[in-house]
Amino acid sequence: MRPGCGRCATPGAAAGAGPGHEAILGAADFDADEAERYGWVNRALPDAGLDAFVARLARRIASFPADAVRSTEQVLNELPLPGGDAIRADARRFQHVAGSDTVDARAATLFAQGLQTRGPLELDLGDRIESL
Repeated sequence: MRPGCGRCATPGAAAGAGPGHEAILGAADFDADEAERYGWVNRALPDAGLDAFVARLARRIASFPADAVRSTEQVLNELPLPGGDAIRADARRFQHVAGSDTVDARAATLFAQGLQTRGPLELDLGDRIESL
């Protein structure tokens, strides 16, 4: 989870303040099972079962009356999210921190070590970030 655009509010709202603090301030990687427990993903599935699960779910949803699906989607899309003021405040805080000299220096170090290229840093970023 990264700050900005209201994302700081999401982990805390989904899993509670403790896991939200752990995820955002700790900046560690979370596996699919942990993300599922914290409510950040619907479920964790093995790769081998993903296509069959999605196909079955799509067929099931398609079997329901279209009006009922649209109505249900509308209700779900109206569930509370952080308000506009909270999202704007979060974005301002993120922009302030992201534009700092400290963040620029850390980003330069990460790019020099292979950030955004497939390799050890990308595959183990959660564990390696604390050594910067």
